[in-house]
Formats: sequence, C-alpha cells, structure tokens
Amino acid sequence: MADDAEHFTAIYDACRQRVWAYAVSRAGRQVADEVVSETFAIAWRRLADVPDPPLPWLLGVARNVLRDNFRAEVRRESLAAELASWDAAVQEDIADQVADRLAIVRALAALGEDDREVLLLVAWQGMAPRDAARVLGCSATALRVRLHRARRRLARAAADPPPAARPARTVTPAPLRIARKEVS
Repeated sequence: MADDAEHFTAIYDACRQRVWAYAVSRAGRQVADEVVSETFAIAWRRLADVPDPPLPWLLGVARNVLRDNFRAEVRRESLAAELASWDAAVQEDIADQVADRLAIVRALAALGEDDREVLLLVAWQGMAPRDAARVLGCSATALRVRLHRARRRLARAAADPPPAARPARTVTPAPLRIARKEVS
C-alpha cells in the first residue's frame, strides 16, 4: 500500500499541472479543479492500469470526465427546462381550477336552496338520481326534472358575472321642472 501511495503521489506531482491546464483549456477554471480531482480519483482506483508514461492516459481520463460532465449539464438543463414547463402548467392549472371553483361556488350561491341541494347530492356527492330522490323524498322522475332545471339555472347563474364584476347601476335623475306661476 505504501508503494501504491508513493507511486500515485509521483504520478500526481508529475502530471497534476498539465491535467489542470488541459481541463482549463476545455472547460474553464470553474470546472478544472473538479475535473482534476475526478481524474486523479479514477487514477487512484485504477492505479494498476495506469501506463508509463501516465500523462496521455490521464488526459484521456480527463477528456472522458469532461464529456460526462457536459452530458450531465445538458441533462440537468433539459430537466430544469422540463420541470419549469411543468411548474408553469401546474400553476396555470391551479389558477384555472381556483377560478372555476370560485365561479361554481358563486353560481351555486345564487341558486335557491332546493336547486343547490339537488346539484350537490348528484354532482358533488356522486349519488345516483334514484338515491338522491330517496334522500329528498321524491320520485326518481321528479328528481330528474328538478336536476335538469337546476342545471339550467346553474348554467345561467355561471354565465352572469358576479355582482362585483357587473357595472354599477346609476340612476340619473330627470331634470326637475318647476312650473312657474305668473302672478298678476
């Protein structure tokens, strides 16, 4: 083991500067230290495979490390772009869902209690019309008619803008006309 450590130290001392210069020329100073570290870590693990002279082999390893780093960076950027598009889509979906739910809640609030109850039992509770009819104490046919009418009213209520979005109604008073009496 001591011989391996001495052999590796000799290779490192002789080649580190040239491997670093190679990495700087290919990828810049920010990446060079990482490439040199990875190159010599591989050299340590495969010390028995390191030929004499070691520099060409080490530069080949550094080249492969740079290539792997480049591929990983491309993959990271691609995944980041894909994740960003998913995030934007999710945010749009959530915003749309919130707006849709708010519109439905407002439309439901504008309905009468009977219409609201029929719709909630069938649409939100997922009851079959036959079961909802039992809950409400009416026939299945009567419930289907009530459900149809409630859906129409809900569609109309959803189509109307909420009161805050409607233009304010202003009453402009007619000019006041006062009849003059002529005094003689």
